[in-house]
Amino acid sequence: MRRSLAGVALAVTSMVALSFLIPLAALVLSLVKEQGVTAAEQQAAALAPVLTLTTDPAALRESAASLDSAERLVVHLPDSGPLGSSRAPEALLRRAQEGRESISQEIPDGWICLQPVVLPGDRVAVIENFVPEEELTRGVRESWAVMTFLAVGLVCGSVLVADRLGAKVVRSSKRLAQASHALGRGDLDTRVDPMGPRELRDAGLAFNAMAQRMTELLAVERELVADLSHRLRTPLTALHLASERMAGTPESARVEAAVGELETELQAIIAAARTPLAVGPMGQGLLGTEPPAGRPAGGAAEAAGPRCEAAEVVRRRTAFWSVLAEQQNRCCSLDLTQEPTAVGLSDDDVAAVVDALIGNIFRHTAPGTPFGVSVVRTAQAVELVVEDGGPGIPEPDRALSRGSSTGSTGLGLDIAHRAANATGGSMRIARGPLGGAHITVTFALAAPALSGRRPRISRRRTARPRKA
Repeated sequence: MRRSLAGVALAVTSMVALSFLIPLAALVLSLVKEQGVTAAEQQAAALAPVLTLTTDPAALRESAASLDSAERLVVHLPDSGPLGSSRAPEALLRRAQEGRESISQEIPDGWICLQPVVLPGDRVAVIENFVPEEELTRGVRESWAVMTFLAVGLVCGSVLVADRLGAKVVRSSKRLAQASHALGRGDLDTRVDPMGPRELRDAGLAFNAMAQRMTELLAVERELVADLSHRLRTPLTALHLASERMAGTPESARVEAAVGELETELQAIIAAARTPLAVGPMGQGLLGTEPPAGRPAGGAAEAAGPRCEAAEVVRRRTAFWSVLAEQQNRCCSLDLTQEPTAVGLSDDDVAAVVDALIGNIFRHTAPGTPFGVSVVRTAQAVELVVEDGGPGIPEPDRALSRGSSTGSTGLGLDIAHRAANATGGSMRIARGPLGGAHITVTFALAAPALSGRRPRISRRRTARPRKA
């Protein structure tokens, strides 16, 4: 935009300058030429009265010298030769003498002026005045140079003013674009300082109002989530009391473990919902499908930020679900790689992915359906594979859309998808060897920890120790 404005100013000012410069240049040349010719005619006319008084060559030369120091005034007497160096063509001289007419005409070397004078006895003398070419253009080049300099200065000044105005507009637009990108990446504190033209100032004010409204809505939503989660504590208390009454029975330990896990999850949800508004790796995936700025797609995750061993988290969560699988006569297999599986997510994020995928198996397949979980390490990624022997997923692409699956919110697969995108990975849904869904979630490996520092493994928020 800045170059466009400068180009428009350059084109418009150049056309305006040329439209004035060309006629002015021609006018200056014409005026200088006219002034030189007029001066020559006046000198010839001033010498005419002397001829009416005397034809003495000496007096005529003295009078011509007083009128023209350049000695270009020449007198052609009828009975003698010219008094001076004549440049007039013979044809013009005869025409002036015989026709007794004043002649002012351009010749190859300049301009000639012939003034006839009638002497006593009906004789005719001719006064000649020659103006050389350099006299007809004296000062023209200097005038043209001054006009050209002024025109160039005018053009440069207009381009500079347009560039400064364009820079102000572009700066305001860039700041608004940067703030929009920052808000898109999850920086909810981003605001812009309205500047520039009125339209851009209005856009900046509208952006600030939108960002403020988004922050308020998210805060209200998070508080609502916390309140709804807190309301579930009442039935949890009743479950605790029921498990205490069941003390001594074979099912009491399992019920107590399940209740403890549920209470831990609720406590984590409430704590996360009531923390200050911020967007972590999973939140970045929620706001867009592209990996965070600066993170190469499909490459290693950033060294800074959350970090955990994916295989260890998968082992713990699969152990929890295996208890429920045993109650429903489900065969559960677990295959974990022995290589390091550090990924750029927290324990909570990876655990949420495992719980979402295995939870879908329990919700959408019949009891007794087998399932398997495995973690595979590749050159640049960690692959989490969850498969089952159920009916499978008929429309994989639609299943990844939140709320589009029939009878399901679609949130579980969306959580896994966002977690993969947050590390620069991907997610695939196919049909596996067990006959049902075969879901592969690929996490990009986290960059190696800085030299001299131990890798920081984030711990899962718990209200009490987990029971497998």
